[in-house]
Amino acid sequence: MQEQHIASAFDRDLEAIQALIMKMGGLVETAISQASRALEERDIELAGQIRAADKQIDRLEERVNEEVARVIALRAPTASDLRTVLSVLKISGNLERCGDYAKNLAKRTSVLVEMQPVGGTAKSIRRMAREVELMLKDVLDAYIQRDVELAEQVRQRDQDVDQMYNALFREFLTHMMEDPRNITATMHLHFIAKNLERTGDHITSIAEQVIYLVTGKIPEESRPKGDQTAFVQDIGDAG
Repeated sequence: MQEQHIASAFDRDLEAIQALIMKMGGLVETAISQASRALEERDIELAGQIRAADKQIDRLEERVNEEVARVIALRAPTASDLRTVLSVLKISGNLERCGDYAKNLAKRTSVLVEMQPVGGTAKSIRRMAREVELMLKDVLDAYIQRDVELAEQVRQRDQDVDQMYNALFREFLTHMMEDPRNITATMHLHFIAKNLERTGDHITSIAEQVIYLVTGKIPEESRPKGDQTAFVQDIGDAG
């Protein structure tokens, strides 16, 4: 009877933590969507709102960490239960990083509105952001439904995001070569595209955590990577 009570309490704790994860994921989805819209529409006010909203995502990650620590201390989960709790920690960390990248997109938008637009690059970036946003929506669904097949589909779609980034990279180079006055704005746009590419990587990591959560195994084969530019290995301004 006591074991059943403990299991029931653990399930309630896990449901509460899962609700925090979903709230966090919804905020990140919104941030990605609004950040790309702010860039395309050159909306500095919206960009500012996105930057301010990132604090809420950070606070939710802190709450997840606190709740996970409490559950481990009080319930002492073992085996699959412990795997579930540890996966939640990694998922929340990846979501927090995705929120940081959306905030960085908004930061650079605030700078770009003072410069001349560069061709149709903002529309291209918004298409890339939309794909990333859809990946995030699907990976959150996979997490809730414990759907390994959907998680694997998200994992494979990261290659599409990489290919979009490669196409944007070539477009940026063309604009810089055609008119040196575009160089500064184009470099900001490049960092935005790279932030989105890195967001796709973090969403893919969430997909791998979902697979691990259900099967107990992290996918062994390396996921396909389409980023062949090797221009920037990582972005140091996330945070």
